[in-house]
Amino acid sequence: MSFDPEAGVTVFEPERAEPGYWVGCPGVLRDEGRHLLTYRRRRPRGAAGAERGWRCAIAVSDDGLAFEDVWAVEKGELGTPSMERFSLYRRLDGVYQLYLSYVDPADGRWRIDVAEAAAPDGFDVAARRPVFTAAATGTEGVKDPRVVRTADGRLVMLVSAARAVLSDEDRERAHATADIHNTGLSDSVSALAESADDGTTWKWRGTVFAPGTGWDRWAARLNSVVETGGGYLGFYDGEADHTRNYEEKTGLAWSSDLLGWKRLTPDGPAVASASGTGSVRYVDAVPQDGGRVRLYYEMTRADGAHELRTLELPSEEVGRWAP
Repeated sequence: MSFDPEAGVTVFEPERAEPGYWVGCPGVLRDEGRHLLTYRRRRPRGAAGAERGWRCAIAVSDDGLAFEDVWAVEKGELGTPSMERFSLYRRLDGVYQLYLSYVDPADGRWRIDVAEAAAPDGFDVAARRPVFTAAATGTEGVKDPRVVRTADGRLVMLVSAARAVLSDEDRERAHATADIHNTGLSDSVSALAESADDGTTWKWRGTVFAPGTGWDRWAARLNSVVETGGGYLGFYDGEADHTRNYEEKTGLAWSSDLLGWKRLTPDGPAVASASGTGSVRYVDAVPQDGGRVRLYYEMTRADGAHELRTLELPSEEVGRWAP
């Protein structure tokens, strides 16, 4: 695999050059020549003022490299302990939808809501409505949505879900920190939902990609897909243990229909930072004009902080990763 994350261009740097300070979990929408980027800033637990995922934003770029914020939300506006990946989609009628991923203050479990606006800078989170909750999906949490329109017109959502069978005692312990993924009481799977009315309502289809038996035996979180070779090349975050929850690695998978997936990297991650001390995660693969694909990703630096980078590759290079 020729994806060298160290060769990428820095899009955003963290607030501080210290462990626990991150900027990342990108999601990019190509919109009439623009790149609309959603991203998150995070501080370590115990940080003064605000900890964990405290700010999410939408930024705009003409070239996919230099971005300027046009909208942002802080976690206090949602009354939540933390926010994670957002996903931006533009409906066929021109309405923008912003899918928000955050911890439900009512039960400490991750959930997904949606807000709508006429422009990327016009979202009012007070007017958001529920899309998926843990209770409604039979999971212990749902987060990190990625909305995708396929070539055949289907609208699907890839979701990270916490899968577990818990006693009442374990459930209380699992959500005491408002992040079950940090407890070892669940694994992290990828689920899928479909919409027949352009994102107005969604049907939950359940788990489509689960952890493997090797390096990714705890987590398998699909982040993005690229249509190539008659199917879908998927980029996913994997890890062997919940203690590496903050430092997942990137794997590759293949599907003909987005429902059944085959691992392409069963023996180890497809890519990791050259230093060997950190991770490359949340890869969002975005087709460009002129037969190129631009990768956006969150990468761990030598100082322990995470920054958001991008790297452009030829489409044929990405296509070679497919079976």
